[in-house]
Amino acid sequence: MATDILMPALSPTMTEGKLSRWLKQEGDKVSSGDVIAEIETDKATMEVEAVDEGVLGRILVPAGTEGVAVNAPIAILVDDGEAVPDGTPSGNAAAEAPKEKPVVEQAAAAPAAKAPQVASNAPAKSAPEGRVFASPLAKRIAKDAGIDLASVKGSGPNGRIVKRDVESAKAAPVAASKGAATPAAPGGFTSTPLSSMRKVIARRLTESKTTVPHFYVSIDMQLDALLALRSQLNKASPEDGPDAFKLSVNDMLVKAAALALRRVPGLNVSFTEDALIQYNDVDISIAVSIPDGLITPIIRQADKKTLREISNETKDLVARARAGKLKPEEFQGGSFSISNMGMFGVTSFSAIINPPQAGILAIAAGEKRAVVKGDALAVATVMTATLSADHRVVDGALGAQWMSTLRSIVENPIALVI
Repeated sequence: MATDILMPALSPTMTEGKLSRWLKQEGDKVSSGDVIAEIETDKATMEVEAVDEGVLGRILVPAGTEGVAVNAPIAILVDDGEAVPDGTPSGNAAAEAPKEKPVVEQAAAAPAAKAPQVASNAPAKSAPEGRVFASPLAKRIAKDAGIDLASVKGSGPNGRIVKRDVESAKAAPVAASKGAATPAAPGGFTSTPLSSMRKVIARRLTESKTTVPHFYVSIDMQLDALLALRSQLNKASPEDGPDAFKLSVNDMLVKAAALALRRVPGLNVSFTEDALIQYNDVDISIAVSIPDGLITPIIRQADKKTLREISNETKDLVARARAGKLKPEEFQGGSFSISNMGMFGVTSFSAIINPPQAGILAIAAGEKRAVVKGDALAVATVMTATLSADHRVVDGALGAQWMSTLRSIVENPIALVI
């Protein structure tokens, strides 16, 4: 029997999303586990898998549609040989009446589709709404180029999209959004529509900076002892096999920050209007740059893990974050964040708090500096780190105490391995 495919809730905060593209077309057979669509949520772009099998009878929401409400019907799945029911259910119907279980469920995060909004000028007959007629070669070229066929006009028989239409779309410039402001600028400009992720980043960080009272504590830390320990541990690692590892400075700083949060738990908190939330676990969010913005995969219970565990887990999370393959539970939550820009040679910076967390540590580059040791000048590798803290739940003295504890661990790193 016919079953509605509903817009899934792919994160706890999701109320609506953008249906980026369909990976199955009307008339395609669908098996359980097949990826049928990509949906942009407020966190990332997610693949959607089918949990039932049948035929994709009708697509109700075209690719590229924004603001699709959770639980609104987006397509109809029918049995093989079954006729597609007439009529299109409304989005409100999904909220008013109980539905059969959705035939989609969340899979791993996937990179956002980069579908240019372009169209050929060639005349073509209109195809039925929601249906795209294209040759198999045109479909393959469009898929490889990330082009949404719904935005391409066909020049073939009966409006069919053929190879030359897709090639023209690839060569055409990206069109500016309708109604967008056109600022005057010498040499012209390119207008790129904001992704759902970029919009959410803009909104959340604006809210954080304007509603959370930030204060900052910076401190210099000497890294020579930590670097020597890192070198010693890496030399002791097997060259290959399951026990092999290669520690980075960031791995060691994640463990150092976790230990500091365990020793000074007043930073491992969140603010609410009615209470201060004290976290039992130390879950470190690591800021990772991805093409659409920023995502923060989490090292859970980082204070209890060995450096090797942190290193291997971090490499896996970062790789999957950049490939768009993280699960929501791997980047939602966390009790404290770390942002490291040392690899870019940055000497110091201040990061914006990621609510509801109360703190984020900004890590800059280690560099050779003149320092005073005893009564003599010496040269040491020094790094400047800056804590951004929420003054509603963290006072200045507590922030300074935490930073002092962190420096003690970094400069005496034996605590990282015992």
